[in-house]
Amino acid sequence: MTTKPNELLEPLKIADARQRIRHVFVRDLVLLALIGVHSHEIDRQQRVRINLDLAVREGEGGLDDNLANVVDYEHLVTGVQKIFDLGHVGLVETMAEKIAEMCLEDVRVRSARVRVEKLDIFENAQSVGVEIERFNHQV
Repeated sequence: MTTKPNELLEPLKIADARQRIRHVFVRDLVLLALIGVHSHEIDRQQRVRINLDLAVREGEGGLDDNLANVVDYEHLVTGVQKIFDLGHVGLVETMAEKIAEMCLEDVRVRSARVRVEKLDIFENAQSVGVEIERFNHQV
């Protein structure tokens, strides 16, 4: 797909009323992580930005304004922090896979798109990283 100058890319279209899919997301979560394969990265925390986009199957019974009836984004954020707290990881790809696995533990989550970006690597680049999408095979 080629874009013309001044043409905006469409945002992700995950929510789908016909399929009863809700889009749950976390945007621009910045945390400190021990991540990297180079010797200077082993014991030095660096800023990492996380973005999550989840396709979540809506329940049949309705929301009832009850937190138990939705995928809680606070749980997602604390889950990412717990993964970071486990210690050093060499690759952003490995970190993305661990985060996707955590997101997919909830069987209501049909798919998880995870973006992991290291923010302070190159002076002339805002970020470098990886984006993956994984599907829940439990459903």
